[in-house]
Amino acid sequence: MLDIKMDHRLDDYAHKITERDYINRELYQKYDVKHGLRYPDGTGVLVGITRIGFVTGYEKKDGKKIPEEGDLLYRGYSVKDMVKDFKENDRFGYEEVAFTLLFGNLPTKKEIAVFKEMLGEERSLPRNYLEDTILKVPGRDVMNKMMRSTLCLYSFDVDPDSTTTSNVLRQSMSLLAKTPLIMAYNYQAKKHYIDGDSLVIHYPDKNMSTAELILHLIRKNSDYTNDEAKMLDLMLTLHAEHGGGNNSTFATHVVSSSGTDTYSAITTALGSLKGPRHGGASLMCSAMLDDIASNVRDIHNEADIEDYLRRILAKQAFDNKGLIYGLGHAVYTLSDPRAELLKQQAKELAEQKGYSDQFNFVRLVESIGGRLLQERNGTSYPLPANIDLYSGLVYQMLGIPRDLYTPLFATARMAGWCAHRLEQVQDTKIIRPAYVHLNSRKKYLSMNDRSN
Repeated sequence: MLDIKMDHRLDDYAHKITERDYINRELYQKYDVKHGLRYPDGTGVLVGITRIGFVTGYEKKDGKKIPEEGDLLYRGYSVKDMVKDFKENDRFGYEEVAFTLLFGNLPTKKEIAVFKEMLGEERSLPRNYLEDTILKVPGRDVMNKMMRSTLCLYSFDVDPDSTTTSNVLRQSMSLLAKTPLIMAYNYQAKKHYIDGDSLVIHYPDKNMSTAELILHLIRKNSDYTNDEAKMLDLMLTLHAEHGGGNNSTFATHVVSSSGTDTYSAITTALGSLKGPRHGGASLMCSAMLDDIASNVRDIHNEADIEDYLRRILAKQAFDNKGLIYGLGHAVYTLSDPRAELLKQQAKELAEQKGYSDQFNFVRLVESIGGRLLQERNGTSYPLPANIDLYSGLVYQMLGIPRDLYTPLFATARMAGWCAHRLEQVQDTKIIRPAYVHLNSRKKYLSMNDRSN
């Protein structure tokens, strides 16, 4: 009975909060506040300077947004060129990307060999950490468990609070090496204690690439093909960094500017990435594709797909929000380079694994949905696919469960977060923007003078 009363009270208070705290969007225009730190045309407000990553999808001329083909630069190097080189020379690329993001240059053979050796030496967890931090406290959400596990590393660090460049770099190398283990072991704990499956804990191999290590740790038999590992390596490479303005990286900058420790800053980034408007978007995209496939007569019939997509846009299907997930982007206008690169290799893997029907279905959603959004938004171009549209299919082909979609994103983005933190700790000025305050001054009333 008390619980029911409490629920009613909370509902009453929640209603009061909703009424009092809702900020009408018209007020942002009235006070010239850039809502979401964006201009009316969707472009971002300049709030910082970085050398780490750069996302380009348009240029500004005479105050107008001019669409252009998208590109993603890691320390000035196009990710397209990097991926092309990795593929042509049949080598894993994520470690090279991480090195480049951290240190600013492309590694030589000697430099990357030393870097991989250093990561390998850090591929272990503190004594009793696995049992006490992960296995004894399982959780339903791997991202939440990764936050807790990352924060717990603070207690095992001999110098956790120092923000000198050398100390933050040491911590960054440790996190790059340990995060695949933290992700995989929290997933295995969830499978066992929550889902009732067998508990499988594989020891890490210090000589594996990050992609190979992940497949080794999450699969019961530790078996994988070279093509599977290379595809996962591509996913890690494409998710490693995306400029300073994305929500989790900006959060890393904001929190790091306070002078806090590395583990607190990275835990903040993990919390941001978990959100469905950020890293959780691939889950929404996969759920939408499943919904479309189960509600059309034929996944190859363009008319059926178009009819259902129109219903989604009219808020009459799927989650009734009027959004086609996986299409469009805040920066990319004509193309998302990550989606284009992923699509090319996803097609090859789909042909190998018998997923061509599913791949062609996603292609239809991309082409039809992009055209429908062009009609609705009045743009001169169809909205392109972003990386989330094809990510779910790639993970499905790799046998990776949805529990790991966002955690894998986090594992990849650890390189970018750490690089941005290393950049931010060079600056001693705390990030402290301003807010417009709407309340007028009120007269304080003592308790006896307040009415019910």
